[in-house]
Amino acid sequence: MNEIQLKYGCNPNQKPARIFMADAGNLPVVVLNGKPGYINFLDAFNSWQLVKELKENTGLVAAASFKHVSPAGAALGFPLDDVLRKMYHIDPTAELSVLACAYARARGADRMSSFGDWIALSDVCDVSTAKIIKNEVTDGIIAPGYEPEALDILKSKKGGNYNVVSIDPDYVPASLEHKQVYGITFEQGRNDLKIDSRMLENIVTEKKSLTNEQKRDLVLALITLKYTQSNSVCYVQDGQVIGVGAGQQSRIHCTRLAGQKADNWQLRHMSRVLDLPFRDDVSKPNRDNAIDVYLGDTPEDVIGDDVWAETFTRQPEPLTAADRKQWLAKVTGVALGSDAFFPFGDNIERARRSGVTAIVEPGGSIRDQQVIDTCNKYGIAMAFCGLRLFHH
Repeated sequence: MNEIQLKYGCNPNQKPARIFMADAGNLPVVVLNGKPGYINFLDAFNSWQLVKELKENTGLVAAASFKHVSPAGAALGFPLDDVLRKMYHIDPTAELSVLACAYARARGADRMSSFGDWIALSDVCDVSTAKIIKNEVTDGIIAPGYEPEALDILKSKKGGNYNVVSIDPDYVPASLEHKQVYGITFEQGRNDLKIDSRMLENIVTEKKSLTNEQKRDLVLALITLKYTQSNSVCYVQDGQVIGVGAGQQSRIHCTRLAGQKADNWQLRHMSRVLDLPFRDDVSKPNRDNAIDVYLGDTPEDVIGDDVWAETFTRQPEPLTAADRKQWLAKVTGVALGSDAFFPFGDNIERARRSGVTAIVEPGGSIRDQQVIDTCNKYGIAMAFCGLRLFHH
């Protein structure tokens, strides 16, 4: 098939719309169910590239959760402990494949942003993964294939209209890519530069060593940033993204936004958060929203005297600033990647408050030494990869 007609483009007034192969060849995708839209396919193709590259570079299965052409989360297929299962609303007795663990982690990084996500899987979707997806609010999925029972499970979502797309894993796009803006055609070479641990060899700080786990997480951060709308910063821990700041005009705003998401992920490990007394009739999305508000600046919006009974069986105690600070002070071992250089040391100051101990960024700022000095102040190892990863 050379083209797929779409209902409309980014917005309902933008018609006609389609995806097609300009060289008259066949599309590398097949729609197995549903009717994906223009934005769905943008998410599908960006997210597929991310998980495909993660699999190629780490040898591990990978998954991503995309919203508006940026990842809300991405992860490798490491097992979930009991705390993560509870955080991610996973049955503690369920048998999970490595692929199911990867998606649960990707979805769990920022469950608020992942509401209505597009999913990408590096491997054939199995039943274990499909069962998790069945219980989430999501727009669609792209994968290199589907087990028959898994496909049946996915087809049952959204009244039979859930978007399921398969992609040829051997497809290689042209080396030149084009897009039009305001009737003008842009052309550039495809960003196919391989990202791996060799990009971490130029360590510019006093701390010169990186563990294998730090190298893995820094590579995960860089590959995630490669498919994130710029400016962007990414926090990673234990093989999963825990905070992405995407599309900000200021790099410190990226660092703060991603850092706040990472902090919320850390705070969700607290027993007081895990054991919030939700009513049985409160859905998972509403629980996620309540947790987000509870951890934010206005917890009274969900635990106030006049509203708590709408969500909880008893009125929870608020988390104090001291509670948060004490918990976050224990966090360490977080990796941080940036898609362009840090222009000031304030980014490092913010990052270290989220437990960052290893950083990768391109370098090249006139204030590189200030940034290096700030890392040295906190014993953070930082590598200059020399590679900018803008994505627009």
